[in-house]
Amino acid sequence: MPVPFSETFPETPAAAAALAVATRFCPPALLNHSIRSYLWGAGYARAHGIGFDDELYYVSSLLHDIGLTETFDSHTVPFEEAGGRLAWVFGMSAGWSPERSARAEEIIVVHMRDPVAASEDPESHLLQVATSWDVSGQRPEEFPADARAAVLARHPRLGFGAEFLAAFDEQTRRKPGCAAACSVTGGIGARIAANPLDARTAPSDA
Repeated sequence: MPVPFSETFPETPAAAAALAVATRFCPPALLNHSIRSYLWGAGYARAHGIGFDDELYYVSSLLHDIGLTETFDSHTVPFEEAGGRLAWVFGMSAGWSPERSARAEEIIVVHMRDPVAASEDPESHLLQVATSWDVSGQRPEEFPADARAAVLARHPRLGFGAEFLAAFDEQTRRKPGCAAACSVTGGIGARIAANPLDARTAPSDA
């Protein structure tokens, strides 16, 4: 099913603050990945009629990998848990309720866990779909060539695949029992290498 692409973002103080945080602390390739994750997920939701909290999903998308950054990388806590806790702090500082802040934390943690259904948790489902597509090319049939070209033209990959795999290798070295380590031993490197988003010419029939 084609993904309706729209370069629109929520316009709230929390959304603007999340973009400012991600822009300051994420390297350019990781920042673009975070923005693409929002766009892929929002387009997927429109294509499938999935209702979701736009601001909550946007903030969670922008902060979901902040635990991989030099400033917020934990030597003991898995990166998604460190990022989730930071998102909780962010939400509380933005004036969100403890419950809404906890939802952002949950979405970020769950994106590295077993798949969840949209009916159970739409924002976590969208982040799982979007990140698995952007990182390792899963569900290519959901993202046709025109949507890929539009997103990548505005938010290019900038060597994201290699940078991301290096970050996961480092997580594995320091935290061998974490979800990132399971991804590495499960062959994420090969999936990243085969990602159609990094092909010079994306297949038009995917």
